Amino acid sequence: MTEITYTRQGDYSLPDLTMPEQPQTELGVFAQMRLKFLKTQHKILYYNLLTSAKLTQHLAEVEQRALQMEDSVLRQMAQKEGVTEKLKADDPMKWTRLMNNLRHSAREIVMNEVIYAL
Repeated sequence: MTEITYTRQGDYSLPDLTMPEQPQTELGVFAQMRLKFLKTQHKILYYNLLTSAKLTQHLAEVEQRALQMEDSVLRQMAQKEGVTEKLKADDPMKWTRLMNNLRHSAREIVMNEVIYAL
């Protein structure tokens, strides 16, 4: 166990506390949405993760899970709707329109199931 040191501030002795180092990672769009959600809607969970030095790990896991789910849901929806490579070759504008709609729908599902879930 490490010994706690103190710094004198006027009439008070304040402990010299530092946060443990967290790995520096680049947060994707889903991790940033989760961070904003935790900061605004679930402050206790946010501060618990922050002070236990698990926030970065949590956000990285959420990002990975969200990307995998988005990809899986998008592939399933595209197959169900008949959006194929043949359609892409025959009518690229229609394929783009359909894929954008499916991507938006898949993102909504991911946000509800992963980002805003507790």
